[in-house]
Amino acid sequence: MGNKVIIFSAPSGAGKSTVVGHLLGLHPEFEFSVSATSRQPRGAERDGVEYYFIEAEKFRSLIADDAFVEYEEVYKDRFYGTLKSEVERIWNAGHVIIFDVDVKGGYNLKKYFGDKALSILILPPSMEVLESRLRGRGTDTEEAIAERLSKAQWEIDFAHGRFDCELVNDVLEQTFRESERIVDEFLSK
Repeated sequence: MGNKVIIFSAPSGAGKSTVVGHLLGLHPEFEFSVSATSRQPRGAERDGVEYYFIEAEKFRSLIADDAFVEYEEVYKDRFYGTLKSEVERIWNAGHVIIFDVDVKGGYNLKKYFGDKALSILILPPSMEVLESRLRGRGTDTEEAIAERLSKAQWEIDFAHGRFDCELVNDVLEQTFRESERIVDEFLSK
């Protein structure tokens, strides 16, 4: 596979994690890159599985030590990033890295990895559908939902034309089929 990277990005609630989970089930050679974050775990999230949970001060220290491929302070004191050690771990196992990251992170990863990477932007059919999906999770406060929706509009505006391809996640089965086709084409190169 030659150190390939597949990047899925989307505004929060657009469905990227669902699509990534589907593809991981089809491709045993894929390995999910666990991102680092300074936010608190939600629900049943576990350290080292969904994220590496790192306190903000330690995160800043790792930034100073150049330990990240990319990172972003998404909200005040809420960092997300990709550890270089995670990339090395997955490639050393001979696997293709699959990322599930926000739009800015996806853009930065594509710039970093260049032709080794396929970047796919997942979009919601509308802002109304996105709001309904975020509310349906039942994990965020009203304030957090409003913040996510505001950020989502900025991300959508920023992202257009900056990814290798864009998929509107309206009918999930169609999104699965299209993502499979795009990924298989990339892997065959």
